[in-house]
Amino acid sequence: MMKRKVIGSVLIAILLLMGGWLYFNTPFASSQDDQSLPANVNQEGVSIVDLKRQKAGDRPIKTINLTAESTTWSLDQNKQVEAWTYNGKVPGEPIRVTEGDFVRVHLKNKLNVPVTIHWHGMILPNQMDGVPGLTQNAVQPGGTFTYEFVANDAGTYWYHSHQHSSKQVDKGLYGPLVIEEKDKATQQDKTYILDEWAVNQEKQSLSNMGGMMMGSMSGDGEADTKEMYDTLTVNGKSAAAIKPLEMEAGETARLRFINAGYRKHRLVFPKSSIRVMAIDGEEVKGEENSSNTVEVAPGERIDVAYTKQGNEPELIGEDPQWQDADQMRIPVVSKDGATPGGSSKTTVPTPSSITDGTSNGSEKLLFNGKPKVDVSYQMDLSMGMNMGEGMVFQINDEVFPDTPMIKVEEGDVVKVKIKNSGRLNHPMHLHGHRFQVASKNGQPYQDPIVKDLIQVEPGEEYTVYFKANNKGEWLFHCHDNNHADRGMVTIVDYQGVYSPFELGGEKNNQP
Repeated sequence: MMKRKVIGSVLIAILLLMGGWLYFNTPFASSQDDQSLPANVNQEGVSIVDLKRQKAGDRPIKTINLTAESTTWSLDQNKQVEAWTYNGKVPGEPIRVTEGDFVRVHLKNKLNVPVTIHWHGMILPNQMDGVPGLTQNAVQPGGTFTYEFVANDAGTYWYHSHQHSSKQVDKGLYGPLVIEEKDKATQQDKTYILDEWAVNQEKQSLSNMGGMMMGSMSGDGEADTKEMYDTLTVNGKSAAAIKPLEMEAGETARLRFINAGYRKHRLVFPKSSIRVMAIDGEEVKGEENSSNTVEVAPGERIDVAYTKQGNEPELIGEDPQWQDADQMRIPVVSKDGATPGGSSKTTVPTPSSITDGTSNGSEKLLFNGKPKVDVSYQMDLSMGMNMGEGMVFQINDEVFPDTPMIKVEEGDVVKVKIKNSGRLNHPMHLHGHRFQVASKNGQPYQDPIVKDLIQVEPGEEYTVYFKANNKGEWLFHCHDNNHADRGMVTIVDYQGVYSPFELGGEKNNQP
């Protein structure tokens, strides 16, 4: 009996490896030249290029120049990578503006591949969303593009390339975007971008593909990223290379955490030191010192008010029980010349109750009570193997661009029930809108949450509502971009507008 089980496991592994080989040796993995937008996507009405654009008027204008370029980047003293960057660093140029500013960003592409910029979490005009083949053509090598929008909502956002993003974001094409309130309430305000890198291994090697698939069978929703990546970073640096945070005892700082990677991170803080302030750019009802552990899903942003507890060095870091946790630790030291060396004796605290992206209700809601629904959409997330394509990630048993779209008219209230029928985590992100998370596994939230991304783990089901109040063609996709690259993408398709762009083609548009 045992021999049959072993033989069966070996055969499964061989089949999965063959599927991975097939996938990475087909056009689906490397190009979308032969694909087009879904056949039933709206092709009538007004081109999204001609939709009303935001104007500066008498607003302050903030102009930023970003250059996409290749850079040799040191993650620590022993690890270097050939990164793709905005302005030669990882993360890219920090963008900080004030609520109400008119933002103008000039992008120049010095890479030998096309790029774009997507403004993650921002509510802006469709033609500024940065999705190649849907809202613009990818910016070609040597080309330029100017993005313009009003910084309407204070909060924590980020920007990244949406061209072949599973590769380009992995290689460092991302940066922070913070829209500050006109009246800041904290003494310090710091931004930390969390990520993971494949340094000593090829993330898409056959062995890792097989390990990822076999790992997923164990029910570990993080199995794929654990197999693919070997180095964790904070603001582009790992382990001892992470810059310490300088604070005095009793001082409070706003710490903005952005997860640019594809793995969930669980950060542990000193006991009684934090209050959650905002999630996905939305202020929340945070309870003082209610938890010392915060989980940040891929693509998610969580802001905390952190107060240094004493004069001795402290550590903020990944849960010590998690893989490679020692690589993601932020030393907190005094400003009087103390060095992080003293923190070698300091340990990451023991995790207590865990706060995640749905633990705190939002201060401002989109809907009071259950809204009257105009459009309902069932979104079933799963994983499969397609002949000739290998491993794929599906919405309603289809892969993009054949996934069923969410077809809306302006003003519709849309209900989406998202169920994860697979074995891996799927952080689902909606462009150009925010949604209200109403229930989990059929149980209503007493305090609903307004977000643009929801982490859906195996077996979970969430019901969310949004108002179709931003005309255009918008992606709704998994923000583990390795999953999106293999099919887990759909479109919110507004009636009366259409996209004049195409996937693939001479511009090699690959969203």
